Amino acid sequence: GGSLTTHIGVLDILSVEIVEPAQISDEDAKRAGFADRPALMDQWESRSGVWFKINVRFAGDDPRIKLREEDTFSDQDFSTISKKLFGMDTRSTCGPWTMKVLTAIRTSPKVISTTLANELGFERMWFKANVRKLKALGLTISHKPGYVLSPR
Repeated sequence: GGSLTTHIGVLDILSVEIVEPAQISDEDAKRAGFADRPALMDQWESRSGVWFKINVRFAGDDPRIKLREEDTFSDQDFSTISKKLFGMDTRSTCGPWTMKVLTAIRTSPKVISTTLANELGFERMWFKANVRKLKALGLTISHKPGYVLSPR
């Protein structure tokens, strides 16, 4: 169960099961985006660890797109976003960070995350994970490379 929001939209997770590589069919490989089973095995067989087969289905468009395209919002919307940002800052072990990150994105659009994270004194993975929280509120847009603020 559950769902996953991705750049292509929302995916419903239908099942997750542990499989042995020998259980993977040609059809499984094609559904995973490979030309055939040998192409999948060429890429993954040398890696160690557990293999998972995850079945998903497209559940709808990415809701963040609609949010970020809204260039006006009500006082209630502003209050809700402000409370969420305040909560993120309050719960953070790094102290207030939301305005620092939003300001850095505004002043340095489309700059690679490693650079922005270093400039702000954050680890890259922490930075990226927290920008995704801002993206979920419709405040940022991801690019290759970097981010920009949404019209919102």
